[in-house]
Amino acid sequence: MANKERTGNRKKRTCNHRVPELGRYLIFTDTKETEANYFYGLRDSLTDECKNKIVIKVIKKDTSDLVKTAISMMSFESQYAKPWIVLDRDQVGDFDKIICEAEQNGISMGWSNPCIEVWFCAYFDQMITYPDSVNCCKAFKEIFRRATGKTYSKASKDIYAILNRFGDEESAINKAHIRIKSFEDGCNKRLLPSEMCPATRVHLLVDEIRKNTKMHNPLT
Repeated sequence: MANKERTGNRKKRTCNHRVPELGRYLIFTDTKETEANYFYGLRDSLTDECKNKIVIKVIKKDTSDLVKTAISMMSFESQYAKPWIVLDRDQVGDFDKIICEAEQNGISMGWSNPCIEVWFCAYFDQMITYPDSVNCCKAFKEIFRRATGKTYSKASKDIYAILNRFGDEESAINKAHIRIKSFEDGCNKRLLPSEMCPATRVHLLVDEIRKNTKMHNPLT
């Protein structure tokens, strides 16, 4: 029987009581708007106790220095945290090299090819196939408008809430997983991230946080 107060109302449980302990996450990105705002929204959808364990840092340096800067910033952390870098292929020339360098240094990569809008699209529809971020974003704006009645902005601070209000996060995770698996199973060689388009691994970080908190998004 659910634990209730004497008034008959269900008691609000804390994060520690209702879910396994959430590890601490340190998320790095080189963009101050789209990716950062998305993960701020994800973090803020959690309970206070859980959200305090997700730290988002925007690195204002050349993308080529992303891994080196992330490693340096990690050394100043007083607690152990699982590091992730969230990165778009976009016009990044050293995309594959950056991903390889990060993984060699124990940093997980939440990359998107060509851009994070591929991941956003999965909330509403199949992942759109465009080789460049300009056309990908243009196509997503129309999908977003049809699904939400709103105009998409890369600077939106409410993007995570809107995606979950009008879309389906669990379905998006499944679509992203299937897309990656199709690339891995459909080729005789191991493809580089730059050769997998459209594709994303942002879903791995989102899914990991969801599973560790075992919380349904309160915005849906």
